[in-house]
Amino acid sequence: MNAESPSVLPVLFIVGTAAGWMDSIAGGGGLITLPVLLNLGLPPADAIGTNKLQAVFGSGSAAWHYGRAGLIDLREATVGIVFTALGAFAGALAVQHVHPDFLRTIIPFLLIAIALHFLFRPQLGDADAHPRLASGPFHILFGLALGFYDGFFGPGTGSFWAMAYVLVLGFNLTKATADTKVMNFTSNAASLAMFALGGQAHLLAGLTMGVGQLIGARIGAKMVIRRGAKVIRPIFIVVAIAISARLLWQNFAQP
Repeated sequence: MNAESPSVLPVLFIVGTAAGWMDSIAGGGGLITLPVLLNLGLPPADAIGTNKLQAVFGSGSAAWHYGRAGLIDLREATVGIVFTALGAFAGALAVQHVHPDFLRTIIPFLLIAIALHFLFRPQLGDADAHPRLASGPFHILFGLALGFYDGFFGPGTGSFWAMAYVLVLGFNLTKATADTKVMNFTSNAASLAMFALGGQAHLLAGLTMGVGQLIGARIGAKMVIRRGAKVIRPIFIVVAIAISARLLWQNFAQP
């Protein structure tokens, strides 16, 4: 089936809307979008490139709404934006030459650990805490590492960012989610540039999903702004476990 067939575009719009809502709250929208694109017959590189195209709209929309609500300090995030972009460029370049299969074995267990940490520490992220690292070094270190990871592989990037902001910079979970969207947008845009240069992004399919992402992200961001950690925590835990389950199934259940 053609990914840009008129009969498919309404489905892609609905999928983008659902993914945008999920991404704006807890990440993990790629759980929905990437399998759909692959099932439409797109080659893996084209599916990833198209997925990055539509994801830019959702992460950008969510970041904008969080910024309007005063939850993001762009001056504090500037170093992170720069180094996340550099990391994502490198990751998107590396994935053209090295297959990321080895990460499928490690990442699910890290995500399960994150989910359990939030589950058994229900007060974690409810309020700001004392930072364990200065903002500059934090954004250089995690920007390069998680930017590279997002450009190279991607699943769970938002969960890793949120956990890092809460545990290392001491952010409450609402602010951590907001800043995570800035970094997600940065790595999505940087890696998209690499895929687009290789002609590996389907414009009509990506833009159709992107419109849905704009709508879904707006709805999700408003929920977070109104209700904070109460809405983030359960969705965050479910998404982290769902990503882990999918990766484990890909590793061990598929022939």
